[in-house]
Amino acid sequence: MVWASWTTPGVFSGRGGACTDEAGVVNGDLTVHTTWDGNEADVTVQYTGTSEWFTLTGSPVSCHSEQESRNLHQAVVAAVRAGGGVTIEQGRVRETT
Repeated sequence: MVWASWTTPGVFSGRGGACTDEAGVVNGDLTVHTTWDGNEADVTVQYTGTSEWFTLTGSPVSCHSEQESRNLHQAVVAAVRAGGGVTIEQGRVRETT
């Protein structure tokens, strides 16, 4: 089975943070984690230093290659830093505000 994962701690969210399925909008010092299983990428966030993970709204995302999922992870990290209520819509990172 093919898989990969990336974790980026210390992502300070911009105004509006990231939208999650379980906790709504999360702000502050976040960790972004992406796991790719060969077909889909799951993107989650947590408050850095805590144990509870929240699903980024719109995740999982269809990703057909490791590079595509790595690019998604980097796009989510950049978008969380920018803020704006980050979600994933139709496989693309979006700001909702």
